[in-house]
Amino acid sequence: MIHLDSAPTLKDLQPGLEKCFSLAGEKIQLIDHQYDESKGSPVFTVEGKYTTRGWTEWTEGFRYGIAVLHFDATGDKESLASGRDRTVARMATHVSHIGVHDHGFNNLSTYGNLRRLMLEGRIPDNEWERNFYELAIKVSGAVQAARWTERQGGGFIHSFNGPHSLFVDTIRSCRILMVAHRLGHVLMGEGDKAISLLERALLHIESTAQYSVFYGEGRDRYDVRGRTTHEAVFNTKDGAYRCPNSQQGYTGFSTWTRGQSWATVGFAEELELLEAMDPAQFEPFGGKDRWRQLMERAALAVADNFIENTPTDGISYWDQGAPNLHKLGDYLDRPADPFNDFEPVDSTASAISAQGLFRLARYLRNSGRGEEADRYEKSGLVTAKSLFSEAYLSTNSSHQGLLLHSIYHEPNGWDHVPAGQKVACGESSMWGDYHLMELAVYLQRLIDNKPYYTFWA
Repeated sequence: MIHLDSAPTLKDLQPGLEKCFSLAGEKIQLIDHQYDESKGSPVFTVEGKYTTRGWTEWTEGFRYGIAVLHFDATGDKESLASGRDRTVARMATHVSHIGVHDHGFNNLSTYGNLRRLMLEGRIPDNEWERNFYELAIKVSGAVQAARWTERQGGGFIHSFNGPHSLFVDTIRSCRILMVAHRLGHVLMGEGDKAISLLERALLHIESTAQYSVFYGEGRDRYDVRGRTTHEAVFNTKDGAYRCPNSQQGYTGFSTWTRGQSWATVGFAEELELLEAMDPAQFEPFGGKDRWRQLMERAALAVADNFIENTPTDGISYWDQGAPNLHKLGDYLDRPADPFNDFEPVDSTASAISAQGLFRLARYLRNSGRGEEADRYEKSGLVTAKSLFSEAYLSTNSSHQGLLLHSIYHEPNGWDHVPAGQKVACGESSMWGDYHLMELAVYLQRLIDNKPYYTFWA
């Protein structure tokens, strides 16, 4: 369990954040100069060099988003040019990609961040450039919403596995629907039917809360409050829920920690947006209170489960039910060990979850629940302290990654095991590097009393 009594102050994180920003600038240049873009999107490193993995195109926006976030943090114009120019040149296919559930990853990391910087006055306001970013977001939101499966009592954005498949990851793609809705956009269907992007986002969030998150209510023998399943499987003939499953975790009955992390940040940031929206928008869908209660229940459950089932330093192992964890002994009572002989850690799950913990804490504090908020904030601080330490920052000048000890697909054996080690370690991934940068920018803005960082700007 995360040791809350070891939590630093927010200001204590400053040296680690500055080190992260300095390293990020070096990594951006290294990849820009060395990576062969003809091979496809960089996904994860092997012996410190980014390589691709042709499973689904979901990481390219993270690469350019890191550069945009580096400018956000440091004002480095070379990073801005790298991220902005490549967004214009290479991201259009992601806007209209009908085969993935990852629009919120690719397109908010690029077009969304650039629009946000323009609205904040960080880059010059140009009406046509802003229109370009907003058109990309509108189209992306509608294309993502069109990837739709009806279920009994609702619906969801289905994964690349097909119409039967609800991934817990996809809650973060609800963001693109929400921003597109706030820009006044709708999905146009057959017979010129206007389909609400807000409604589809809410229904997907509801499906995730109902079927991807467990609440300790006896749904099955492994129903532990706050655990998540990577995939929920439905019968597309009648829309009935069938079973949990996992693509990258150990089983559908264990918690793949990166899957849980998407829920941890996803519900928290949607709660923040909920509070910023006019209650009248929710009246056709049962009222704002209904959605607040649903999201808060899920957010608290997954955050509590993360805190209770993560080692003392806030760094996760890749799956809470990984088959060899028992060989580590009392692994929850000490810091995580990336170099152990039995199961790898996945630092990216912690980088993603940490942001969710901070956002949930702020939401609770703004709701007058400061004592509750303290628990989540301290957990986030402990986790961030570990992530921005030399144990997890990639300080090797030839290593292209930023956050060490990332795991992509342990069951498939895709991750590199270095010579002399028995489990994968020492490597990075685009999603890990991006979410570490996103966390760093979020925290730096809190320290400097700058505008609060939200996905909807």
